This record gives sequence, structure tokens and C-alpha cells, in this order.
Amino acid sequence: MLDPQLLRTDPDGVAAALTVRGYDLDVEAWRQLEARRKDLQITVQDLQNRKNQSARSIGQAKARGEDIQPLLDEVKHLGDELGRLETEFGEVQRRQQAWLMDMPNLALPNVPAGRDENDNVELRRWGEPVAFGFTPRDHVELGAANGLLDAESAAKLAGARFTVLKGGLSRLHRALAQFMLDVHTQEHGYTEVYLPYLVNPEAMTGTGQLPKFGDDAFATTDDPPRYLVPTAEVPMTNLVAGEIVDAEALPLRYTSQTPCFRREAGSYGKDTRGMIRQHQFEKVELVQITTPESARAALDELTGHAETILQKLNLPYRTVVLCTGDMGFAAARTHDIEVWLPGQNEGQGAYREISSCSVCTDFQARRMKARWRNPETGKPELVHTLNGSGLAVGRTLIAVMENYQEQDGSIRVPEVLQPYMGGTEFIR
Repeated sequence: MLDPQLLRTDPDGVAAALTVRGYDLDVEAWRQLEARRKDLQITVQDLQNRKNQSARSIGQAKARGEDIQPLLDEVKHLGDELGRLETEFGEVQRRQQAWLMDMPNLALPNVPAGRDENDNVELRRWGEPVAFGFTPRDHVELGAANGLLDAESAAKLAGARFTVLKGGLSRLHRALAQFMLDVHTQEHGYTEVYLPYLVNPEAMTGTGQLPKFGDDAFATTDDPPRYLVPTAEVPMTNLVAGEIVDAEALPLRYTSQTPCFRREAGSYGKDTRGMIRQHQFEKVELVQITTPESARAALDELTGHAETILQKLNLPYRTVVLCTGDMGFAAARTHDIEVWLPGQNEGQGAYREISSCSVCTDFQARRMKARWRNPETGKPELVHTLNGSGLAVGRTLIAVMENYQEQDGSIRVPEVLQPYMGGTEFIR
């Protein structure tokens, strides 16, 4: 959530910054609502003071034996008026809060302006795509040829956008997740956490999934509902909700492997074939909680941690910075890592997103009331939060399948994964 004080002091500047995010702020309507809030706040405080003064006068008049009925009538009148205005004041505050909850985060100054993915800017590339002596197949064909990727059984069990993995492919999927966790905990200094897969509405609101993206979430029928996690970012970031973290404890670095559940409400017709976009998938998530001064450097660090996984797997990739129009709701700057998939586009290949790493400044922290104590001032201040995939396990499995395929349809197991596969070198 944006700082309400910023909107009060510079609504035009905020509106201009939101415009490049694709959000149109009605500045005049906001000013009118804010003016009404101020008027009501002053009037309510004045009435409360008058009511308190009248109550004291009643006590004094009663002690003197005077008729207090006129004073009682005045207090009742003030109480009725105060109640009415307090109700209106609360409604204005709720309207402002709902409006704030709908506004995306402001982009950092170094984020390229643009409307969509066509305006993203490439930062770097790593690795060279494999030169196959045959036309490479995509993961769907490879999985079908091996009999280890079964979309038909998944559809029978759950419908579209689900997949059943079998045998060596299922084991490779498990090995990838274990490998990622080991690298992040043993080499990058993250603390592994095991998390609930169901969270309450407050946790979803804290990281920005609610109320704006409720249609993308799977919810129980409880009242209030619990939500299947769309990403481990939600429970992991909310570990500091309502807390004041000691400066010495920062940065906090957490990692976790969880299933992720998404309706993909806005992706109708996109990637309906195979495992690229599903309702259920596994992801190893990275989260950092840090000070404002350290947050920008932490984004580069976190991005590098995700890239390390691809380098160890020898999978070519490119890293891009998303433009203002392509960033997620809570992000202030985002680096997407796109892995090379040689089987896409009928064997022509394409780069596809495998990780999205974002710094969210204090946007989530303000919603969560997550703070740290600044040792220089002794006062609590909002932390800055970061998150990124380290990596999406299913998409990494796709990348391994397509980049390590053999002409006969078998799949070579990357050397770093063979210890996790009992020494298996090929999946056939």
C-alpha cells in the first residue's frame, strides 16, 4: 500500500507515477475525499471536546444543586451529532483505504517506462543454446514418448491445466527441488522454512493478493475463507507481519518449497498445452526482509541466487528488467529470468520466464505493519521486502527435458542432479 501521507502532500506527483503503471488516479475525486476527511476529523474532535466539557459542567452543576436538565439535553444533542459524524468519518476512511488497496506500487526511478513485455529491457545473457543435430521436441512430445508425462490421467482426475508425472520424470522433478533448496541454504545463506499451504485473508492482503486478485485465488468455503497459497511468498513474507525486527537480525533470508495454486483467471487460451501454465505447480521461493538502504542491492543479490541454479544446470538464459507496464502489482522493480527452451515454436526455440525477482520497497510492509528498529533513532520504521522464484520447479523440469534431450527421445540427467537421482544418467 502506498503511503497515505504522500497522496495527501503530492497527489499530482503520485498520479503521474501511477500513470506509467497503467493506473489512472482521479486526483480531483481524491482531493475532495481527503478534504471531507479533514473537515470531519476537525469537526469530530471539536464536538468530542465540547461533549467532554459539557460532561464536566454537569458534574459541577450537580454538586452545586443546580438544575442539570438543560445540560443533559445539550450533551444528548452533541452525542447524537457526534455519532452521526463519526459514522461518516469512518465511511470516508474506509473509502480511502479501499482506494489505496487498489493502487499498485510506484516504480523505482531506474525502471524503464513501457506498456507491456515488448518494452522490457534485456540486462544480460548467459550460456549458448545447444546446437542439436535434429529438430528438438518440446516437453509434451518428450513426455509422451517416454510415457512419463500424462495429461489425460490428470484431466480425468482434475480437469485441464494439471499434469501427472511418472517414474524417472517424477523423480527428476523431486531432485530439482531438493537441489535448489540445498544450494540456497548451503551456499546462499537462506533459512529453509516449512509453511502452511492454507493462509488467512490477512496474509493474502499483506502481500497484495487481496483484494485486487481474489479471482485468481482458490478459497475454501469457510467464513472467513482460507486460501491455497498462490506462492510461498505469501506465508513466508508474512512471518514478519506485525513484528518489529531488530536491526542486527537483518537481512532475513528465507526459502521454502511449496505447491502453488492459481486459477489463472487472466490467462484464458494461453499456454494450454503442457506444463508451462498450470493450476498447481511446485516452486522454490526466496524472500528477503531488509532495510530500505540495502533493498536495491538485495534485488541484484537475490536475482543472482536464482541465476546460479540455471548456471549449475548449464541452462542458457537471459535476464530482463520489466518495464513499468509489465510489473506485478506490489513490485517497484522486477528482474525476470527467462530460460531457453529449444523445443518451443516447433523446434525453433524461445526464452520463457522461469523466475521473477522483485523488490517491493515498503509497499507490503505497510499492509503487514512489518517494521525494524532503527538503531540511530531508536524508532520503528517499515522494512523493505523482496521475493523471487529460485526456481519454478516445473518450468525448470521443462528446461532440463528440452535442453538435455537426445535424438531417441531420452533425457540426459544433468551432472549436478545425478547424486539426487541415485546415479541415474538417462531417463528413458
